[in-house]
Amino acid sequence: MTVLALIDLQRIFAEPESGWATPDFQRVIKPTQQLIELFPTVVFTRFVAPAEPTGSWIPYYEQWPFALQPPDSYAYQLVDEFRGAPTLDKTTFGKWGPELAEAVGPGGRLVLSGVTTDCCVLTTALAAVDAGVQVQVVADACAGVDEASHQKTLDIMRLYSPMLEVVTVEEVRNQ
Repeated sequence: MTVLALIDLQRIFAEPESGWATPDFQRVIKPTQQLIELFPTVVFTRFVAPAEPTGSWIPYYEQWPFALQPPDSYAYQLVDEFRGAPTLDKTTFGKWGPELAEAVGPGGRLVLSGVTTDCCVLTTALAAVDAGVQVQVVADACAGVDEASHQKTLDIMRLYSPMLEVVTVEEVRNQ
């Protein structure tokens, strides 16, 4: 099965005053809406803070203490355009795991878009590739911490071809 996973389209990454603001976040809204129309199976993911950080996450949250909020906080909600959609919540950057593996199934394909290209999209894509899943990352429906990082990450992901393919919304539409 082909699954569209929309990575972390949350207020904490969308709002300019957030310490995790993604400058081009608004640019991905329309392409994401176009992708949703193309797929019967869509999974929205959310990055959420753990109740109690452990291991390497302890110094991470010492650096980003504003993010230690409960999953139901305003910051961790999906942006208005996608509000109310069911979500797959993870306390990790990568969203690949048993839930997405089950949705994709053997021989399936995972199509990714969202934020940030250079963190949560990348880690999700590589974990899925390692699990043997064919992955497509929709470049024009992703945004990075800045445009240079976005482009560099897309270039890195292209090195994983043919297991990982970087595509556009138009290319997905024409498949």
